[in-house]
Amino acid sequence: MLTPYLNSLIERATKDIKTIVLPEGEDKRVLEAAYLAVQNKVAHPIVLGNPTEIEQIYHQNGWSLDGIKIIEPETSERLDQYVNVLYELRKAKGMTPEQAHETALNHNYFGTLMMKCGHADGMVSGANHSTADTVRPALQIIKSKDPQMSVSAFFIIVSDNKPFILSDSGLIINPTEKELADIAVTSALSAIMFGIDPNVAMLSFSTKGSAKGPEVDKVKNATKMALELLQTEPYRSLNIKLDGELQGDAALDAAVGAKKAPGSEVAGKARVLIVPDLNVGNICYKLLQRLGGCEAYGPILQGLNAPINDLSRGASAEDILGAIAITAIQAH
Repeated sequence: MLTPYLNSLIERATKDIKTIVLPEGEDKRVLEAAYLAVQNKVAHPIVLGNPTEIEQIYHQNGWSLDGIKIIEPETSERLDQYVNVLYELRKAKGMTPEQAHETALNHNYFGTLMMKCGHADGMVSGANHSTADTVRPALQIIKSKDPQMSVSAFFIIVSDNKPFILSDSGLIINPTEKELADIAVTSALSAIMFGIDPNVAMLSFSTKGSAKGPEVDKVKNATKMALELLQTEPYRSLNIKLDGELQGDAALDAAVGAKKAPGSEVAGKARVLIVPDLNVGNICYKLLQRLGGCEAYGPILQGLNAPINDLSRGASAEDILGAIAITAIQAH
């Protein structure tokens, strides 16, 4: 059964249906998500894999293949084109034509090259691959939108039908102060894209100097850098509110926020939660999902020229459908 928030994502995605490539055609969850994407008019899915094996899984489960395109990279008529594109992009890094051919056959690279050549609008992968397997071709081929800003990842966490952004919870293991500031500002832009109030809390185990230590100083300095960045274009006019350092309760609970951080525009009202490192982000989203019963969509990459998104390897077909809808919305 689809949740109200997932239905809201689907509704937005249907307004401009995009072509989304799914490289993991060997996974039944991915194939079911592609079927659901067509049934809900979320996207035009392209599944990469062996057509005979994929068609057999669809037949066994009674799922229609209408609206789903299957491509086998090894026999694709566009393989040579993709090999040439990859070679031109990577030859300065020492890649040979032979290596480009071998690399292009990797489904994540093939899907990313489809996007580079305008044959798909977005990609969702990670049901059977590590984050690195998904991110590496994205950074090498699609590249960052702004070379001065860090590419990062966030989750949309939905509690009682209310969405929050938790970031970076999927990519940068131990961000520097500059990277943490970039994550905060980019996450605010993602919040705006998804209709979430860009009230950004820089989280710590300290609120406004209640504790000391280098970990606290890192968040304080990142907060200062992020606030300075928000005074520049194109961010100045976006009404982004940011504060830190704040503990989780001060960020989310109005009474606690008023007591611990009086006068803060963010305390008690935070919708964008910036964690200090990936340890915290990964642990938080999994606990919120498994113990708190929250919906968790992601990791969603931000800061790329085109949308490529990762999946948790424990994702359900509905989670993957959500990732497809999110990717389509990013591609709008």
